[in-house]
Amino acid sequence: MWIVRVALQRPYTFVVLAIAILLVGPLTAQRMPVDIFPNINIPIIAVGWSYGGLSAEELANRIVSVFERMVTTTVNDVEHIESQTVRGTSIVKIFFQPGVRIEMAMAQVTAISQSALRQMPPGINPPFIISYNASTVPVLQLALSGQQLSEQQLFDLGTNFLRTQLATVQGASIVQPYGGKQPQIIIDLDQVALRGKALAPADVVNAIAAQNLILPAGTAKLGMFEHDIDINGSPRTVDELNDLPIKMAGRTPIYIRDVAHVRNGSPPQTNIVRVNGQRAVLMPVMKTGSASTLDIIERVKASLPRIQAGLPPELKIDQLADQSLFVRASVEGVVREAVIAACLTALLILVLLGSWRSTVIIAVSIPLSILASIIVLAMLGETINIMTLGGLALAIGILVDNGIVSIENINWHLEHGKDLEPAILDGAEQITVPAFVSTLCICIVFVPMFFLTGVGRYLFVPMAEAVVLAMLASFLLSRTLVPTMAKYMLHAHEEDRHAQRRASRNPLVRLQAWIDGGFTALRAAYRRSLEGVVAHRRAFAAGFLMLCVASLGLLPWVGQDFFPSVDTGQFKLHLRGPTGTRIEDTAILCDRVEQTIREIIPGRELASVIDNIGLPNSSMNLAYTNSAPIGPSDADILVSLSADHRPTSEFVHDLRVRLARDYPGVLVSACLRRSTSRWSGGRSRPTAASPGRWLGGSPTCLASWTSGCTRRSISPSCTSSRTARGRPRPGSRSARSRPICSFPSAAADRRRRRSG
Repeated sequence: MWIVRVALQRPYTFVVLAIAILLVGPLTAQRMPVDIFPNINIPIIAVGWSYGGLSAEELANRIVSVFERMVTTTVNDVEHIESQTVRGTSIVKIFFQPGVRIEMAMAQVTAISQSALRQMPPGINPPFIISYNASTVPVLQLALSGQQLSEQQLFDLGTNFLRTQLATVQGASIVQPYGGKQPQIIIDLDQVALRGKALAPADVVNAIAAQNLILPAGTAKLGMFEHDIDINGSPRTVDELNDLPIKMAGRTPIYIRDVAHVRNGSPPQTNIVRVNGQRAVLMPVMKTGSASTLDIIERVKASLPRIQAGLPPELKIDQLADQSLFVRASVEGVVREAVIAACLTALLILVLLGSWRSTVIIAVSIPLSILASIIVLAMLGETINIMTLGGLALAIGILVDNGIVSIENINWHLEHGKDLEPAILDGAEQITVPAFVSTLCICIVFVPMFFLTGVGRYLFVPMAEAVVLAMLASFLLSRTLVPTMAKYMLHAHEEDRHAQRRASRNPLVRLQAWIDGGFTALRAAYRRSLEGVVAHRRAFAAGFLMLCVASLGLLPWVGQDFFPSVDTGQFKLHLRGPTGTRIEDTAILCDRVEQTIREIIPGRELASVIDNIGLPNSSMNLAYTNSAPIGPSDADILVSLSADHRPTSEFVHDLRVRLARDYPGVLVSACLRRSTSRWSGGRSRPTAASPGRWLGGSPTCLASWTSGCTRRSISPSCTSSRTARGRPRPGSRSARSRPICSFPSAAADRRRRRSG
């Protein structure tokens, strides 16, 4: 083969190439993003509409329906639309076809949103529009707490100080805080004083609106200088609002302080967060795009000391739900297993071949093939994850085939008395075509993965690329580097080589000779078995086919899941109380459930418990959430276990049994947390243990994201589904999921309470 001849004539070229791969490969691997899974680029645009105080039904019918119809007519490449509507807020999620230009889609959605404002009820706020994909998941939770800080102060510190400085972290997206109290100027009216002075609440509102103005006054040129003009049209402090006059009663002015009190307060709280029983503010750090999870968390942790130095000393920032621990452990586990596999492969080659020189030649080609594959994967924009590493680990056992065949054929020619270079050329030439065909056959097995669609394409194409690239690199190295190393490391065999081995007293040599004898006996036994099978080929073929058909009977006992079960040491409970439950009562319910959790899970195995009660403060948070809360009766409880804990599934099983018995009338779903829980859990349906009780499944089932339909969740009385492509067929996924998300109306709850 010409390339082998070139390798023998110019050996230093390929030696330098191998050294370059050895140097560039680790550097490339160090700079590649590291994550648990490949980047799942399913583009989504979320549009958040808000109209304070408007009921969910009115918001869905008068705003969301109009906007959805306009989107389907003007926005290109829409795959399906989902919407979730609660009181005062609605989130419309637009899913797009693969390969869409998300920049153009964003421009079209923004344009139609502004045009839709003309058809909306007067006073509505412009929509909040964000773009994200399936890989946008929380990788770190920052819990803000402090013994001397109120919830309003915690919310203010998180929103205006911590969030703004963490926004500069590359690859991180910081959403609005969960929990806390939003600052708001509150006017407490004295109804008796208003009636005594013949005033109405509108008079107070009009007085503040007329005297709290921000007007541009420009500048004034006086002499040689130009001065800024400041008009005293707006109070600078909250207390100054109390001194604003409302009207004149004769010659006596009536001030706001006479009939009301203006203070710095907060609106009624709709979201409560508690960390280990203490009120706190939770700030999730979201991963965006193909950024490395490890890099994002490292940058956030590196920035926190600098940021915290400028914050109040009593503020405590706890780092919870750190996904880098799981990602690093998973990646290191795959790498460790791959290294063990490579070492065992080299040891097996040494035992079978009995030549350390041949073993070194073959063993060198394994890491070089893997490093070459990593270099090309980086050029293709892939990341280091368990799919690409799993593909490389899968290929380790196959990579040695080309090298072993080459070395064995060269040794065969050497044993027959040929010189070194002719033996290398003849040995390589004889196996070139078979080795190439064998390599192509292995690569062709992975070709169908490139025709996958949806999530499967994003997951399995990187693994296929890793295997194919490693196989091609192994074939090229077996035709270039292996002959080059064989030229300098192998030598002609002695005629009485086997006799010398039998006479040798070296225990390793005698061990290898004993293994050779055992392998020869095994080969002879296999030959006899094969001859017997060929002699009775019809009976063997019939028995084999019957065994294959019988094995299909095991399918009902084989579980099905989108991903294998992984114990991350976290699980989440979603609670939903009776319709109309106040957030204070939901918090009491979470107290009881948390106490039950602590009774089942020993304290040494429990790291933290985070309660997220009610609706998020921001529509952006509602777009990112995957538990589909519909009101103050909803709550999420995230339980994190310590490093040394029993299997998480055992705790979840015990909790399902205990919660079903102790909390009748409360809907409960339990979900083992995964790094892909946003997207992998939404397809399983929970199992209803009894009316008013919900066990099993994933919290994402509350939304029941259904392909090809517009999902509309209307709070608080019911959840309905409407499709843009026709009604759901009976027995279809969307039709089956409707009863799961339906709840008794408020009137039914009241009748049930009166009858009880």
